[in-house]
Amino acid sequence: MIGLGATLESATCSRADCRAAALWRLDWRNPRIHGEERVKTWLACTEHVDYLREFLSARDFPLRVAPLSSMSTTDASTLDVPT
Repeated sequence: MIGLGATLESATCSRADCRAAALWRLDWRNPRIHGEERVKTWLACTEHVDYLREFLSARDFPLRVAPLSSMSTTDASTLDVPT
């Protein structure tokens, strides 16, 4: 896995103060300020994936959640709109 141009040895959850191993990735964007080419990625442990998904969905951000190992960075260009 690559992060910021370097290979990641390990990944931790993006939830504040959580240092658990990330098993999920949440690819999202804020359409009010960024075009479709700008996608951000948060990582989540199993405990926080639903919390982060709900946080982003409540703001109507286009979002895709997938297991961390199953999605390449190019897959993020086809984000799902939250339901």
